[in-house]
Amino acid sequence: MATRPGPLTEWPWHRLGNFKYVVMAPVVAHGARRVMRNGWGDLDIAFSLILPSLLLRMIHNQIWISLSRYQTARSKHRIVDRGIEFDQVDRERGWDDQILFNGLVFYAGYLAMPSVRRMPVWRTDGAVVTALVHTGPVEFLYYWFHRALHHHFLYSRYHSHHHASIVTEPITSVIHPFAEHVVYFILFAIPILSTIYLGNVSAMGIVGYIAYIDFMNNMGHCNFELVPEWIFQIFPPLKYLIYTPSFHSLHHTQFRTNYSLFMPFYDYIYNTMDKSSDELYESSLKGTEETPDLVHLTHMTNLQSAYHLRIGIASIASKPYSDSAWYMWTLWPLAWLSMVLAWIYGSSAFVVERIKLNKMKMQTWAIPRYNFQYGLTWEREPINDLIEKAILDADMKGVKVISLGLLNQAKQLNGNGELFRQKYPKLGVRIVDGSGLATAVVLKSIPSDAKKVFLRTGTSKIARAIAMALCSRGVQVIMNEKEVYHMLKSQIPENRASYLKLSSDNVPQLWIVDNTDDNEQKMAPKGTIFIPISQFPLKKLRKDCTYMSTPAMRIPEEMKNIHSCENWLPRRVMSAWHIAGILHALEGWNMHECGDEMMDVEKSWSAAIRHGFLPLTKA
Repeated sequence: MATRPGPLTEWPWHRLGNFKYVVMAPVVAHGARRVMRNGWGDLDIAFSLILPSLLLRMIHNQIWISLSRYQTARSKHRIVDRGIEFDQVDRERGWDDQILFNGLVFYAGYLAMPSVRRMPVWRTDGAVVTALVHTGPVEFLYYWFHRALHHHFLYSRYHSHHHASIVTEPITSVIHPFAEHVVYFILFAIPILSTIYLGNVSAMGIVGYIAYIDFMNNMGHCNFELVPEWIFQIFPPLKYLIYTPSFHSLHHTQFRTNYSLFMPFYDYIYNTMDKSSDELYESSLKGTEETPDLVHLTHMTNLQSAYHLRIGIASIASKPYSDSAWYMWTLWPLAWLSMVLAWIYGSSAFVVERIKLNKMKMQTWAIPRYNFQYGLTWEREPINDLIEKAILDADMKGVKVISLGLLNQAKQLNGNGELFRQKYPKLGVRIVDGSGLATAVVLKSIPSDAKKVFLRTGTSKIARAIAMALCSRGVQVIMNEKEVYHMLKSQIPENRASYLKLSSDNVPQLWIVDNTDDNEQKMAPKGTIFIPISQFPLKKLRKDCTYMSTPAMRIPEEMKNIHSCENWLPRRVMSAWHIAGILHALEGWNMHECGDEMMDVEKSWSAAIRHGFLPLTKA
């Protein structure tokens, strides 16, 4: 929203939310009526292209979003070295509004101008007219309109909404108040109306011109330089006819320079080109190599989780993951296809996120595999190979710590990472499974006045550490699995072993669980508090019970470039396993935390609090 919103700021369908696509219902109804009356042959090419062109534009824009986020996370060619936060993602959520608006106006034009119904597929002379009219009147009028928008009256009421994004993404290009978009549409309609008037309009000419606008808009708002220098060396005048991401980035950081649309020659003519444009372009192309201090190694969970990655769909990634949302199921076919492609061609981990905490640099890498694949016996060795390759790549790059997230540290897969430590005893990078901090978070979430807890877990080292700590406090730990009970009891000092009890009666209302099925949850007494020790959340089956978060903490305000949620966790909340790797790097701890090795629980907790991480709940 602009600093002082003016009239026609909001889109007409703003209150419809995710149901805004119903505004295209008249177009669908019109097409369906014609097909039912006269068959598919009654649809002319002009009408037939309205809806498919909108879908293609959305796909085109999403490709740019994913490409840009992937490149800014890994590329050395970043232009502005600052982060993006949730407020920008929320502000830019409606990037498809202008596509819907264009579709409605094209439909209205189709009804109002019968001549367009007979347009051919292609006219070369029409394409030439479109190019000339855009280069002349459109670029000229846009330049002066843009300068007018920077007058304080219009800027405060309209254009400041766009400039709230200092670090731009491709979709930033179309984030404007409704009134601005009306003017932009009028400007971009000039070449199309010119060809209609001259009688050389064509369907592909219109589609091609709109694709050109989308391409240039998206490219110019990327926060990494991608226009190669050689094209300007081959044809030097091109620098006046095509802008670069670094050229337009200066407009967002300096505000009073580089006003041109796509062709900078008007900035040269009217002396508004930023004097550092060429220097920034060259330095961005050259780039600066950056080695992260920490790499957190994660993976996709279920099929739709690919969209929840930072490089996926921005609006979905900015919310805690939930596969119950109705629109997630509409994406299932593409999710299935992406899984197959990742399975076949995914030969290494890929960068999905770049974070900074003061001077410390972090990246998140993802193994191109899903939860169900980790459970396949024949997939264990290939997955371990992918994890091993990621560890060796991090080691070669000089990364200090690599933390293993989700199932990448599963005991049955690689012994909590011990497989790699033993295979490569001279590793420079420290392997961290985060068990120490995860244990601390669980213990701190147990009410201080608790006298009894029900422990329903396996024999993981986190479960062992929790049982031993609670028994040492004098808290009675009740279990109902004989094998796990005897294993834990053998590891607890004799003077505290009496606090460990095997029983199925008088089960308390405080449950510490790893994975629990529906039947076990139904057996829990009313008002039970479930505290998970797993990285995966429990299914919330009971409305009369309380379900705590998986072990996690709130991150400090100093942590930047956080604009996606870590799986199912709330905004600006990070899993204990991820935070443990950060603490390992910040503190300079030299030990591996893998296999049976675990960081001291109190030491891990104290370090987390000291560095600004906060508990989600107070015990």
